[in-house]
Amino acid sequence: MNFFKMVGSGNDFIVIDNRTDAVKDRYNAAITLCDRKFGIGADGLLLLEHSPTADIRMRILNPDGSEAEMCGNGLRCIMLFATTNGIVNKNSLTVETGAGILKGTVNGAIVKAQLKITDTPKTDILIPLKEKTVQGYFINSGVPHTVLFTDDIENIPLTKDGPDIRYHPLFQPNGTNVDWITLTGKNSLKIRTYERGVEAETLSCGTGSVAGAIAGFLTGKIVPPVKVIARSGETLTVNFDKDLKDVSLEGSILTPFKGEWIGL
Repeated sequence: MNFFKMVGSGNDFIVIDNRTDAVKDRYNAAITLCDRKFGIGADGLLLLEHSPTADIRMRILNPDGSEAEMCGNGLRCIMLFATTNGIVNKNSLTVETGAGILKGTVNGAIVKAQLKITDTPKTDILIPLKEKTVQGYFINSGVPHTVLFTDDIENIPLTKDGPDIRYHPLFQPNGTNVDWITLTGKNSLKIRTYERGVEAETLSCGTGSVAGAIAGFLTGKIVPPVKVIARSGETLTVNFDKDLKDVSLEGSILTPFKGEWIGL
């Protein structure tokens, strides 16, 4: 089974053309392929499939086998995969996702993807933990994110508070991703993310970058377009209008290698 390894600002994926249903057991395939010791290793498995309503369909499987509704960096990767492999013969395309049909444009290795904010963002949520109460913003940018503000992005209790917030009763049954952001200017911020399904910090999270930028905007301290510096050190550009309707995520995609998996 052929695959591509693709990376969006440090968020890495295994991408497979699954239009012939080569991957039938998606749950076990994701667990096996994403394993960094015994598999290929990745933050997620992207399956490109036929869509009756868009140019292609994207399914995103987490390393624990769960299926996510959406993934911002994954969406950008699969758009580049589709255009460079001749699956879609145009630079502007539509992708069916669990969060609806989303648009994007490909310009070389730079991919700009549309995202949608579902539901009204919730501000100043109080989240009681075992030893303290923290305050955050809850924003669904295709998947749920809880955004916390910090003055010191290098010293955050990510490994302790990340799982506690991710599984907190306030966010059940679906749980939440958890982001910490530091505002670094009127158009910039730094971010770190504890990612649901990966159950660890990732070097970048596209939907988290969008949620973080919007959380900063809702405080009145930053305005779009926002340069979001991921944990990888790479920068994503998040843009949106004041009504949070026209939302986009833009940045470069790396395709370090492709290969054949013979283990399934």
